[in-house]
Amino acid sequence: MSEESTAEPSAGGKTDRSDPTPAATPPSSPDAPKGASEDSARGEPRGGGPEQDGPVSESDALRSLTERSAADDAERSEAQRAGAIADLIAQRLNADASGTRIGTLALFNDTVSFGGGFNAGGERHARAAHRGGGSVLPLGAVELVDHTELFVQPEGYDSALTALCERRLLVLAGPSGSGREATAVNLLAEALALGGADGGGVCHRLLDPAAVLAPEWEPPVKDSGYLVAVEDGRAGARDFEALPRRLPAVVAALRAHGCHLVLTGGQDLAVTVRADGSESVAVHALAPVDPLAVLERRVLGHGGSPEARAALRATLASGGVADTLREMPAARHAARLAADISAGRDVVAAAAALRDPSDQVRTWFDRHRNPEAVAFALAAAVLEDSGYLTVAEAAVRLRAALSIPEAAPPDVRFRDRLGDEQQWIRLDGDSSGPPRVRFRNPLLGQVVLIYAWTGLDGWREALLSWLRRLLDHADLEVRARAAVAAGIIAWADHHYAVHRFLTGWAAADSWQLRQAAATALGVAGSREDSAEAVWELLHGWARGGSSARQRRLAGTAANTAGGLLGREAPARAVAVLHDALDRDGDWGTLPSVAWGGVHLVHQGRAAELLDAYLDWSAPQDLSPMVVKSLSAFLFATGRPYEPTVDGPVEGVSGVPLLLSLLPEHEERMAELWARSLARRPLQDTALLALRDWVDVHAERGGRPTLEALNRLLWDVSRKPGSHRERLLWWLDKWAKDRDRPSRNAALLRAALARTT
Repeated sequence: MSEESTAEPSAGGKTDRSDPTPAATPPSSPDAPKGASEDSARGEPRGGGPEQDGPVSESDALRSLTERSAADDAERSEAQRAGAIADLIAQRLNADASGTRIGTLALFNDTVSFGGGFNAGGERHARAAHRGGGSVLPLGAVELVDHTELFVQPEGYDSALTALCERRLLVLAGPSGSGREATAVNLLAEALALGGADGGGVCHRLLDPAAVLAPEWEPPVKDSGYLVAVEDGRAGARDFEALPRRLPAVVAALRAHGCHLVLTGGQDLAVTVRADGSESVAVHALAPVDPLAVLERRVLGHGGSPEARAALRATLASGGVADTLREMPAARHAARLAADISAGRDVVAAAAALRDPSDQVRTWFDRHRNPEAVAFALAAAVLEDSGYLTVAEAAVRLRAALSIPEAAPPDVRFRDRLGDEQQWIRLDGDSSGPPRVRFRNPLLGQVVLIYAWTGLDGWREALLSWLRRLLDHADLEVRARAAVAAGIIAWADHHYAVHRFLTGWAAADSWQLRQAAATALGVAGSREDSAEAVWELLHGWARGGSSARQRRLAGTAANTAGGLLGREAPARAVAVLHDALDRDGDWGTLPSVAWGGVHLVHQGRAAELLDAYLDWSAPQDLSPMVVKSLSAFLFATGRPYEPTVDGPVEGVSGVPLLLSLLPEHEERMAELWARSLARRPLQDTALLALRDWVDVHAERGGRPTLEALNRLLWDVSRKPGSHRERLLWWLDKWAKDRDRPSRNAALLRAALARTT
């Protein structure tokens, strides 16, 4: 056979049982034509016009598969990454909450508390009003002991005490439940004792916080400490805008009567009293106290034998109590669990109840109703584990949708409020990159989404519109997470979600929206209680008609089947692909089914997919299902592998995964290659794909790949028909190609020629 031959030999009169005619004109290049339009790559009409109703022809569909385009690769990459993110979130949702681990804290703290010094005062100091000083109520003996006897000092306590002693008035800012009241009481007790108050003085609550700003205010009781609890939020803090101006008079009154005053509140109070830019008001930001240290102190006191400490540590670790307090670090939770231990109650059950995401979310939404807080919580729920700036930007946009329009950009500082309104969220970061937003309990984000979707009825439309806009975000990860969030909210009411937004997305002109619908359905179907409804929906879409809209729905069904759902239920996945492909004379769904098959291979379900292609092409004739299934197989042989995070299958980057998996599925693939090489129109495409395996991908895969390819060609050559002669002819031609001589083709031909 000469190098210049342009036709295959007749193979000594042998013919394939399926097609006796070899390819008359070999392709001029092993590479498929470049530059296919985005429309043709998706089974849509060429020329940039709108997609038309009616069946798509065989020639247009096959051309869309063989014409490679950059759009194809971008779509595949996006689908793979979106699927990887969906997998991770679904795995988290299905994990046992008690098994989560979010880091460690110092388990024990040896700080010494200030115990005592206050005169409880008794009933003789019952509520009273004195000279415009406002109503006051002395703290009872039991409450004082609870605050002071087993108190654990927070970091910076000494600095706060010094400021209170010197300036008489201190603003103690910290989130609710952080132990700010106990800290305030201890600070007042020590300040009064250090100031020489008789018996340590008496601590009173000032029941009308704003009374201290009234003209000529004086402390009602001399030599006493006053605790003023300012309501969290901007409304409560607004009452103290005048404090910097009134401060000299208030401090003078406190000094004259030998008193000290501590105002406790949240971040808004600290910002308000410093609004004029001055430092006239002493403000101390309360550092978080290790909740495990609080629990230990309340259970074991200031002592405790090593054996008792070890036993307590074991209980906290094995029962999930330590994990609960790491996720919910407020001091009040530590005190509550310590009380359960001291009383002999089941602390493990108490910790589990405290950790329940549903109760946490319901309680939080009951306390926080302002759009600013809710917007950030929802943005974090959708984009959890994204960078802070990405989450903050999304939250600002959602806040704008939930608020009255403003003339100027709002002064929103989410980061400053994380430890106040958003105690369930933390920023994780190091020198390697920007901080990332995460909930302390990995289950909280999904519960937040479902609660907001089902409970905030007036905000549902704005929430959905905002989520839809995130699907157009420039960052693929944001788009993928938004699609996952749509799947999560679909759990709440599958029927409503399908008709409200999922079907519209699945039938959209935008491929990004169709991919979002596929991702959302994959997440929604990962739950046992909604899986059946999702599969029924996919089958219905796959069996639709030949209108452009129905084809897009069928394509979305195929895409969904190739994702997370297909990994868990491959038999159902290939059934959906079959329904989408078996549409008589309409070939328009072929590209979508071919992509769905590629994704199913990347989900670790190559065996099930290859078996399906073998079954569908079993007649080995030119019927539509035979040509479609073999075309989809050849398409999969040319899709290069891209590693994904925690993907179920590992391959060689840039090498089609089917080639890497060849040793596992050699018999299946040998039969499919033989069927594809046997006749046109598939023969030319198969030869192009095979030369890519020989020349391009075998080089990347190394010697093991070339050896596997050698075994494949041997298996194909043994099939009935002209396969051996055809392979020898084409390998020889590729080896002697003037423009691109193939060393691998020469090696493979020599090996095949030696076999009998």
